[in-house]
Amino acid sequence: MDQLLEVKIGCLAGLLVVTLICGLIPAQVKWFQSNMARGKHRRILSCIGCFAAGVFLGACIMHMVADALGDIQEELKKRRQQGASMHKQNSTSEGDDDDEMYPFGELVISAGFFLVFLIESVVLHCCPKAVHSHGDHNTEEDQKDPPESHSSFRAFVLFLSLSFHSVFEGLAIGVQKQETAAIQLCLAVLIHKAIVVFSLALKLVQSGTPARWRLLYLVVFALMSPAGIGVGIGVSLYNSDGTSLAQALLEGVAAGTFLYVTFLEILPYELRSHESPLTKFFFIGLGFSIMAIIAIWA
Repeated sequence: MDQLLEVKIGCLAGLLVVTLICGLIPAQVKWFQSNMARGKHRRILSCIGCFAAGVFLGACIMHMVADALGDIQEELKKRRQQGASMHKQNSTSEGDDDDEMYPFGELVISAGFFLVFLIESVVLHCCPKAVHSHGDHNTEEDQKDPPESHSSFRAFVLFLSLSFHSVFEGLAIGVQKQETAAIQLCLAVLIHKAIVVFSLALKLVQSGTPARWRLLYLVVFALMSPAGIGVGIGVSLYNSDGTSLAQALLEGVAAGTFLYVTFLEILPYELRSHESPLTKFFFIGLGFSIMAIIAIWA
């Protein structure tokens, strides 16, 4: 077997195992269930939740949005160059400048944002209880508790958008042409995935997602990067890039959906908690900083 292929298969197995282990920790350990937390326990969970919010914010801006914008711009540039060569036109013509000035990548990401907005609006209009999974409580004791995550639907969207992105992360590993490059990228993705899947599992627990669905989400999510590596291996073997633009557009839509959930669900939920604003700022900033550092290698 080719050594490069062996390295990629090893990366596939490592990503699958690490993702499953890190994802099962908050899903299976009752200590992480916020409805059981009181006093110091609740404060610690709040800090962990703020850290997770920072992780999602960093993953959103530094990874998903950045990757989508870069890939879409690269694919559009390729097609402009191909069109220019076919029509024997200068690539710096006025028409090309106009194309380069228009933010197509931002438009695709915005389409993903509004797609989730539309779906949630339709679901909320037709069946309000489908989005707000917890009833309103007016007792004094309930008001002292931290605000509950209110959207099982948004938790599903979070899982879906992260799964899309995981496929593309795996794809990037699978198409590498050197062993060292594949290993370096895999290590960065491993760290990224371990933190993100832990945070995802924590959000699934907080949103009240049933245990069997949590387990299904985590198993499917764990399979996404390995599946991407498998697709990448196939693409590298057959040297086919005919679907690269479609992949870039899908990544942009996934980034837009993640943008929606990050800013309308995750951050508002954590910012409504009863902890000190400076404490929340510190842990959100810490989570974002880790994702920003990982972006140096990923």
